[in-house]
Amino acid sequence: MSDQKQLTSNKSASNYECASASHLYIDIKATQWPIVYSSGYNIGFMGLERLHPFDSGKWGRVFNMLKEAKLIDDSTVVEPREVSREDLLIVHTKKYLDSLKWSVVVAQICEVPPVAFLPNFIVQHKLLRPLRLQTGGTILAAKLAMERGWAINIGGGFHHCSGTSGGGFCAYADISLAVMFLFNHFDSVKKVMIIDLDAHQGNGHEADFIKEERVYIMDAYNSHIYPGCMKVKSAIKRDVQLENFTTDSEYLPLIKWHVPEALDEFCPDAIIYNAGTDILEGDPLGSLSITPKGIIQRDQIVFQEARSRSIPIMMVTSGGYQRRTARIIADSILNLHEQGLISCNYSESGPLPVAGASSSYNTF
Repeated sequence: MSDQKQLTSNKSASNYECASASHLYIDIKATQWPIVYSSGYNIGFMGLERLHPFDSGKWGRVFNMLKEAKLIDDSTVVEPREVSREDLLIVHTKKYLDSLKWSVVVAQICEVPPVAFLPNFIVQHKLLRPLRLQTGGTILAAKLAMERGWAINIGGGFHHCSGTSGGGFCAYADISLAVMFLFNHFDSVKKVMIIDLDAHQGNGHEADFIKEERVYIMDAYNSHIYPGCMKVKSAIKRDVQLENFTTDSEYLPLIKWHVPEALDEFCPDAIIYNAGTDILEGDPLGSLSITPKGIIQRDQIVFQEARSRSIPIMMVTSGGYQRRTARIIADSILNLHEQGLISCNYSESGPLPVAGASSSYNTF
């Protein structure tokens, strides 16, 4: 079954009800930031995580850096729930999910060959469960963005996974799932834009939405690296191809031009922003030359354009293959706060919520 047929067939009454009543869509307190994180995001087992260049502990370091900066603490961050098989079937095929019961398949997806020799129950618990938690976090963050105007999942951004296949350390299609949950749960969401600024082409969500007119994809990526997937490029409505070692002076003008142009062209009801940091200079897989300051400016541009138009925006952190990317992600989030682009008034200095009052707090 094709990816597009799968998404279309999954818009059945039963799946609609599953999304509408989802256990993933939890309500949060007015004193909580719409920033989603769980310590369960982090991956570690017998050092196998070090066999892939992906930094599988960066999410925890980002969280700790935000705590040290006193932006958030354990009581003001939002902890997600693990996505269930029924949730995953809204986008994924049964055949694909069943294939993850084979450790050799997971090893290929995560590009860590020794995983193939582990019992699958260990693979499920130590590797796939953290990815399912992050997937639940992305779905929840999209819901929170609709309520608060913005949200950030400190993890997620598995843009190489589609409904029928995984790859590039992406086992679950969290971006596609977040989009479909929005369509199924929010009557006001008729159109969603995916802004994918990771260094790699987002071939997963592009495969899922290749014929979906309700989804507009802007993808700015290095055209000379993985995955080089030509068959799904027609899904990209705004295709910004970058050369190896593109610098700030070349990159930032492109972002400043294309993001507002895309938003004005499509006028989405929500934005999913894939904010990969593998564009950083020196990244072994991204092969671009963007400075830390350039990444912070990039994120600020995207949030400014979304917030100035009152379009809900949800950010995921996606790729980044150097240990210093955690510091850059944290600094970028802190900069968004300093610029007044994200806030949580009750958590910062506003009045305490009245007992029994609604837990939602709009920060548009």
